[in-house]
Amino acid sequence: MKPLSIRLAAGACSLGVMAFCVATAHAQETMGQASGETAAAAEASQESARTLGTVTVTAQRRSESLQDVPVVVTVFGADEIAAARIQQIDDIVTRTPGLSFDAFPASQPRLYIRGIGSGDRGASGDPSSAVFLDEVYLGRPSAVAFDAFDVERIEVLKGPQGTLYGRNVVGGAINVISKRPVLDSFGAGASATAGNYGRLDGAAFLNAPVAGNTGAVRVSGSYRSNDGYVENPFLGRDVDDQETLSGRLQYYAEPTDSLRMHITLDGTRDRALGTANHVLELDETDPLSNFYAQNFDPDVTYGSDPGFMERDTWGARGEVAYDFSFATVTALLSYRDLDYGFGYDFDGGNPDPTSPGFNAINISGGNEETAELSSQELRFSSLPDSPVTWVVGLYRYNQDVLRTDSLILNADVIAPIELFDAFVADAELDSHAVFGDVSLPVTDKLTVFGGLRYSRDEKTQRVFNTDSNVPLRADDLFDATASADFDDLTYRAGLEYQLTPDHMAYASVSRGFKSGGFNGEPSDAAAAVTPFDPEVAVQYEAGHKSLFLDGTLIWNNSVFYVDYTDLQTTQTNNGVRIITNAGEAHIQGYETQLQVSPATNFNLAVAYAYTDAVFDEFVEDGVDYSGNQISRSPKHKVTVSPSYTLALANGPDLTFAVDYQYTSKIFDDNNNQPPELRDATSFVDARVVLDGLGNGMSVSLWGKNLTDERTRTFQGGFLGANFGAFNPPRTYGVTLSWDY
Repeated sequence: MKPLSIRLAAGACSLGVMAFCVATAHAQETMGQASGETAAAAEASQESARTLGTVTVTAQRRSESLQDVPVVVTVFGADEIAAARIQQIDDIVTRTPGLSFDAFPASQPRLYIRGIGSGDRGASGDPSSAVFLDEVYLGRPSAVAFDAFDVERIEVLKGPQGTLYGRNVVGGAINVISKRPVLDSFGAGASATAGNYGRLDGAAFLNAPVAGNTGAVRVSGSYRSNDGYVENPFLGRDVDDQETLSGRLQYYAEPTDSLRMHITLDGTRDRALGTANHVLELDETDPLSNFYAQNFDPDVTYGSDPGFMERDTWGARGEVAYDFSFATVTALLSYRDLDYGFGYDFDGGNPDPTSPGFNAINISGGNEETAELSSQELRFSSLPDSPVTWVVGLYRYNQDVLRTDSLILNADVIAPIELFDAFVADAELDSHAVFGDVSLPVTDKLTVFGGLRYSRDEKTQRVFNTDSNVPLRADDLFDATASADFDDLTYRAGLEYQLTPDHMAYASVSRGFKSGGFNGEPSDAAAAVTPFDPEVAVQYEAGHKSLFLDGTLIWNNSVFYVDYTDLQTTQTNNGVRIITNAGEAHIQGYETQLQVSPATNFNLAVAYAYTDAVFDEFVEDGVDYSGNQISRSPKHKVTVSPSYTLALANGPDLTFAVDYQYTSKIFDDNNNQPPELRDATSFVDARVVLDGLGNGMSVSLWGKNLTDERTRTFQGGFLGANFGAFNPPRTYGVTLSWDY
């Protein structure tokens, strides 16, 4: 059977690689002894061999080399973030194998890590794969609003998280870590960008020590804008534009050797027009399909309403840490406020019979959401020099959300008046957890690790559609309130074995849990008070991390298998998004990361992820989806990033870099039937960077999507047609940077 053969092949590959690591290490050790290499020289050689793998991460709540972490982590450092213009969540997605997302709209991203994600944006829903900003959980899709300027690094963790992080997630996590204030030096920097489509960006930071170098203040801000990627000739204006203003103010202090304090205020303001929708395939079995004009041109839309996106969000974060003789105690508090609005012309057409975009059926709608998110965390952790590393903690998260999802139908062929339908949901989440994790060295080579977490979520939701003039998406008008509690004990356990100083193997099992909830668009009052069940994923993983050729080559591999139970899946029926539980699914895959630097001026990074995500038991409305692929989960994803640096006369460096990404086809619906699938895509970004110009100056000429690949970022069927939107076109520009 195919799944078994895949598991055997992947396992054989992993075992073969581990055997090769041992054999290579043994041969190197033998040659070193034969040549009479001294112990000191051997130690120096081993340290040199780690130079390519000394990226520091905090994926396990402590600073350690990426090559020493027994989990799969994709890391983007500060230099790569700046050079590759990684600014928003979609820039991370395109560069990370095993990571995908639904981008309708891009201001409410829904992440999928190794096939695990959630289509639920309802007021009581939770993401299956989440974003953490400086350890703070962003529990609403529309709260994922940050600019990656002045960021230290971004870590993508794959698989269940929770024994180390405050809020449990079942699929994986993206951790964004900002640059902290520096105590002992003044620093400043700025950048300015101009590009096509009216692109105009600016960013700056300032770091200043205060109080005799025991404290420091860091201020950073950015402005991003473009005039719009899609022309609307009906309105005579462009849409899918951007105007984003972000800022962050930090204060960090070390009043004593044992006490550290960190306070952060941040905010983001977004304004945009769009999204630019299109009428795509027609459902010829539906007579309503005759009332639409198809439009497959990604650069043109004919919507009668330009649409809008408005988002204002700000947050406060406070952290205090104190080192006792036995442990470090850390208190972390956060608060975030969100005010969000999104409106769109769903059909992308207009009611003018003389227009090439004439649609006799005009569909529009949108979302409005206000939310308050807060968390409190208290944890005790081992000191940095402790031979046993451990952390225990208490966590509380509260979320209040008021959300309106509206639909407007204006069509004489359906009704003589404009029809308006709105679901209003007022939901509260109160979550408590206790967690702990430990890594225990058994020998100088073998370490065992494990953790436990108990989570309890209390959810209440009131949902009503009584403000509608007709129940378009429900059977009747209703007003219903319901409450439910969900709890689970999750864990991780595993071991890592240091085969040699350059080769580490690991194996682990982890369990993730996401609580249940209530539908935000129920069909009737009974459905409104009936919760969907929690989902659980148990992941088994084995892999290795290796250095070869005196540290000039890194090769990391892993294989995994996930038992996925009661996964919460979204099916759209007549415009209503219904969350139900699929019975069983499994996800299996293989990931490899290769980085090689054969010369001081050349570097090549290659990554590949194979993900086979399949429903084992899933029957809904009499339709059996067993054996189908889980939606939005590509089987194959490849990234290739070569770079070459040429040292010029008098000091400057000229770097040429390319980023290539391939993603296989994606199903947008669990039925796996056309037209709701996205074809395989290939994207190419490139840049030329002239660095070291003097006085901290550099200049970069960059381009994104150079082949002008246009693929569907969203699509969905409704009232006789398939509607969709496309990714941005080819963009390019020049960036001037200064760093003091």
